[in-house]
Amino acid sequence: MILVLVAAGFTATAQNGSKLPPLDKSPMDMAYYPVNYPILRIQPNKITEPLIARVIYSRPSKSGRKVFGELVEDGKVWRLGANEATEIEFYRDVKIAGKLVKKGRYTMYAFENPLKWTIIINKETDIWGAFKYDAGKDVVRIDCPVIKTPDFTESFTMMFEKASEKSAVLIMDWDDVMVKMPFSW
Repeated sequence: MILVLVAAGFTATAQNGSKLPPLDKSPMDMAYYPVNYPILRIQPNKITEPLIARVIYSRPSKSGRKVFGELVEDGKVWRLGANEATEIEFYRDVKIAGKLVKKGRYTMYAFENPLKWTIIINKETDIWGAFKYDAGKDVVRIDCPVIKTPDFTESFTMMFEKASEKSAVLIMDWDDVMVKMPFSW
């Protein structure tokens, strides 16, 4: 079966004359709240919470580099990942730092420093990097303390964690640093 798929791939390349792009060094990933929402929905007789949020981001790797203070520069806007700016979608109105954020899709950025990250929810979407970041389109900013971890995370990782029946945190983890952005609904 694998040989058939490989042969079909070569045939498709030969027929249209194009090559597939190489594997990206920072693959795109997605996290849901509730965690594993799409899988839970297909389970028989499984009652799930409604979908609250989804984040789509690219996962750069440490690859022996110094991450914070060099690769991610202190005091400069960061796209919270690699490649396209990270996008978060809320499937209902939420509150972040006491401010209402309407249901919808947003871009996330951060200003990193050793003690805290300022996480930014911005209304402009479909942006590559942070090169055209426009602070005038910020919806909310929240300062989140840096938590030093005993373990190192090789690739930037984002995931949601339940905090209570009506709240959760978005965890951002890379190198020996973890940051948690709380939100509620």
